[in-house]
Amino acid sequence: MQLKTFVLPIKNLTAAESEMNAFLRSHRMLTVKKEFVSDGENSFWTFCVEYLESSPAPQSPGQSGRPKVDYKELLKPEEFEVFSRLCEWRKDVAEKEGVPVYVVFSNEQLAEMVRKKAIGFLEMKRHGQLMPKIADAENLRLESRLPGILRNASRERGVSAACHATF
Repeated sequence: MQLKTFVLPIKNLTAAESEMNAFLRSHRMLTVKKEFVSDGENSFWTFCVEYLESSPAPQSPGQSGRPKVDYKELLKPEEFEVFSRLCEWRKDVAEKEGVPVYVVFSNEQLAEMVRKKAIGFLEMKRHGQLMPKIADAENLRLESRLPGILRNASRERGVSAACHATF
């Protein structure tokens, strides 16, 4: 976490404002504190910006900073059809839950389900009764076991097999 301070004089605001805006576009902000200092002609704004050094902000709205993936090119045509239907289903669920679509599933997660032709245990747990219906409609198998890493971790902690069903 880093701090950067900007002073924007009321006279000749343009240059300092451009510098601050460029900085804000290229970093992930945590907090911004502003203060107006009234001193007649010499009045100015100060901004103290707390930001993350290693995590640049998106370049423009809608971009995550990652290269955009074209799933139509990545998936086979028949897989892309299933992917599209899953995206529509995800959109409906997100609207009902009042959350962004990526909270339900990311595009990457949906593409992985389509590629594996399976819906994983954790996905089933998150969306309960909906997943078997989706699996049937899209001809995907349901994985009924915890992913290996979680299964092994729970064994190491002495969690019984009966607990897996409640995960």
